[in-house]
Amino acid sequence: MAPMSSPEPSSPLSPDVAQRLKRDDAGLVAAIIQDDTNGDVLMLGWMDDEALRRTLSEGRVTFWSRSRGEYWRKGDTSGHAQYVRSVALDCDGDALLVRVDQVGAACHTGERSCFFTDLDAAVCSDGATVSTGTDADAATTAPTGTDAADAATTTSTPTVAADVPATTPTPRSNA
Repeated sequence: MAPMSSPEPSSPLSPDVAQRLKRDDAGLVAAIIQDDTNGDVLMLGWMDDEALRRTLSEGRVTFWSRSRGEYWRKGDTSGHAQYVRSVALDCDGDALLVRVDQVGAACHTGERSCFFTDLDAAVCSDGATVSTGTDADAATTAPTGTDAADAATTTSTPTVAADVPATTPTPRSNA
């Protein structure tokens, strides 16, 4: 069964849920999978109406595989199942947050989370380099007069590197 591109009267979801979903051109909604116990983001998958219906009704996460063109329930072949604790729709209706009890690895590589590659630095659209918040960055970017606890909190907030001027990004046209 191919993903649906828009809600139809025959949607397997309740009409209230089906009409709130904003699907992409392939009829899919991004599903962010989060560990219910510790809040770790485990992976991102894609769901159409049927995959979401299965996820909600069966209590196991089911995705639409874009590469294989079929449904797959996480853990059926690997044993690394995801048991649904809650499902929430974001304010725009174009993303789901699925909180799960994860059994084993979430990533097909065997890692607990698919998000195991940290970027040392990212470059903004305006060319500014954004620090990823190492301890060394905290020591050089903490405001004067803060104590060590306050300085430590800056490590989770990206800061603009001192050698690159901060500018307001210019909106890009889609042309």
